Amino acid sequence: MAQHFHLNTPLLESVSMSKRAGTTVYLKMESSQPSGSFKIRGIGHMCQQALGCFIIVGFPGGNAGMAAAYAARKLGVPATIVVPASTPQLVVERLKDEGATVRIAGKVWDEANAEALRLAETEGLTVIPPFDHPLLWEGHASMIAEIAASLGPGVKPGAVLLSVGGGGLFCGVVQGLKDAGWKDVPIIAMETVGADCFNAAIRAGKLVTLDDITSEAKCLGAKTVCKQAFDYSQCGEMTIISEVVTDQQALQAVLNFLDEERVLVEMACGAALAAVYGGLIGRLQTEGCLPAPLGPLVVIVCGGSGVNTEQLTALKQKLLS
Repeated sequence: MAQHFHLNTPLLESVSMSKRAGTTVYLKMESSQPSGSFKIRGIGHMCQQALGCFIIVGFPGGNAGMAAAYAARKLGVPATIVVPASTPQLVVERLKDEGATVRIAGKVWDEANAEALRLAETEGLTVIPPFDHPLLWEGHASMIAEIAASLGPGVKPGAVLLSVGGGGLFCGVVQGLKDAGWKDVPIIAMETVGADCFNAAIRAGKLVTLDDITSEAKCLGAKTVCKQAFDYSQCGEMTIISEVVTDQQALQAVLNFLDEERVLVEMACGAALAAVYGGLIGRLQTEGCLPAPLGPLVVIVCGGSGVNTEQLTALKQKLLS
């Protein structure tokens, strides 16, 4: 078995975000991963278990595909990445640069997934799902073990803040918190309006399939959250706080983060950052959802490989002008 493909990423204190949140804010810098996002943890772990050729279906942002393509190149095996038509050309080219075969199918992730399953059946490929598999969650859980080691003995987060798309990162963080003995640490799960399948499911009390993905945060673009994520939200074993922000708030958070922390991330990551920049942490404390004072807030900076300055400028013109 090859060594794992992910890095032990830095846990950095942010003075400016700490000032905004009213408590110490630590940033788990998953944007530093070789593939550009946290996805390499779970997907790299699962790819090591797969035999021969494999196929993955990715969101338009391409983070799952980038992780699979990177892992495949390191393993010396072919990979086919199926992405929806909304995937930027920037992402398609980066996937090809990693040596992957790219196929475009459908408008959204669910349609691309159907094509991936068909290809797997007809061509005998192993499917690596982007978010809904226990091996993925096991891989993602490793970041909580790293956070525990970085914080040191006797220190635990007051809360963990993250973005939710299909629920893979969320499930990994829940598993990691349980493994660390931190079941009492609240999770703040952020989405954008128009890509809020997790929040919709919680409000409905059942899994919900969105009619369409209308948010610009394409990496959050699952129409249905994975069942395990929903089950975690309903079991009452942990405190799960689900919140939704607008695309404008997510984009403004990306811009603030770029100015203050000198790191460019995708709007999907901006959804989580918006909880700090938009004052949500204080509101949750006022409402009694979070304790006051609050222990260290750990923000999962999930990253993103599908953003550059040109795309950022286009988003600003579309959403903020």
